[in-house]
Amino acid sequence: MIDYEAALAAILRQCRQPQSQSVPLAQALSAVLAENLRSGVCLPPFDNAAMDGFALDTQGGRAEAGSEFAVAGVQVAGDGEVRATAGAWEITTGARIPQGLDAVAPSEQVQATASGSDGHPQRIRLVADVAAGSNIRRRGEDLAAGAEIMRAGQLLQAPQVMLLAALGVSHANVARRPRVAIIVSGRELVGDPAQALGQGQIRDSNGPFLHARLLAAGADVVYRGMVADDPAEFLSAVEQAIADGAEMLVSSGAVSRGRHDFIPEALRSRDAEIGFHKVNIRPGKPLLFARLPTGQLCFGLPGNPVSAAVGLRFFVEPALRAMLGMAPERPLRLPLATPCRKRPGIRSHLHAKIVCDASGRLSASVLPQQESFRMMPMLAADAWVVLPEPASSVGQDEWVDVYGLGHLLPLQVTAGAQDAGGEIPDGR
Repeated sequence: MIDYEAALAAILRQCRQPQSQSVPLAQALSAVLAENLRSGVCLPPFDNAAMDGFALDTQGGRAEAGSEFAVAGVQVAGDGEVRATAGAWEITTGARIPQGLDAVAPSEQVQATASGSDGHPQRIRLVADVAAGSNIRRRGEDLAAGAEIMRAGQLLQAPQVMLLAALGVSHANVARRPRVAIIVSGRELVGDPAQALGQGQIRDSNGPFLHARLLAAGADVVYRGMVADDPAEFLSAVEQAIADGAEMLVSSGAVSRGRHDFIPEALRSRDAEIGFHKVNIRPGKPLLFARLPTGQLCFGLPGNPVSAAVGLRFFVEPALRAMLGMAPERPLRLPLATPCRKRPGIRSHLHAKIVCDASGRLSASVLPQQESFRMMPMLAADAWVVLPEPASSVGQDEWVDVYGLGHLLPLQVTAGAQDAGGEIPDGR
């Protein structure tokens, strides 16, 4: 049986290098950037007014309260370059500063002493001092031309898309999403929600869960199938997944040591190289990793819901991360809210909440009911706590590793949650 770090290293050695593709910016949200980017222009592209008011010339110093100016023109956002030779110019937020002027007096710091028939001021008086440079956004103040703005491996979210749009970028070079197939196994499973359950049957829940989580983790799900406990049927699904372009296969069920746990031998019959089978973790110990001769990575996850979730989060998602060109994930370190006991010598993955107490202090609160068959506690969790192999117990306020529910999903914080603590069940 292999430990977690060795298992993860074995997986990452087999991951393909990131592959890139150009996509329209409108389709780049939640994609991963595949190249370092530098700005080709300045932002702002020209000096402009930070607020509505009057642009004027302080001659590089200060215009004092009581100073009066004739209004020589009006400059609104979208107007082109203009030179001011005298007086003040009425100006709107974002409008280009007329050449020869070096400050903007806000409207609320100006009195109109004369107005035209159209109501626009013709002459103004300052009611407060205005220093040179006041209320002007300088060219390149936000971003200078040539400056590095983003690095390969960065997730493109709304702020990144906004900046690229401001720079006039029409397409982004992003990492191609890894193509993944899902195969769930079990003769007891029913995939059609409209089909009545027979004796001993249950509904497939791992398939929808894996599909949703893989999409959220940056994968492109190209095939999803369900097979009975039959090696030939499983291998037929594998062939179909490969034909559909899958470069990673994620199965659930049939990987333990029981008589009907056929997937390890089925993969061997197809000349798969077994990287490891069984990892020193709870839950999810029977997890299997293999590589087909045609290059596809195979992850055999246990069938229990939480075991499958752990296998996906801590083995499949790091592989996806590598194939997307992202840096290895680093956990958050937080104190434990209440003590926990666990089996020594095994790494434990526990449902948890990130709790903020009345003083604003964050801690990790381990949830009760950690058995691997339970789905309801997964709804309450917003994080994973990982307890290291050697420990038999972790005391209150001891620091632990905390991970989000998915490597691309943000951690959430709950105010004032309770923690049952206690002993962690030895679920598979």
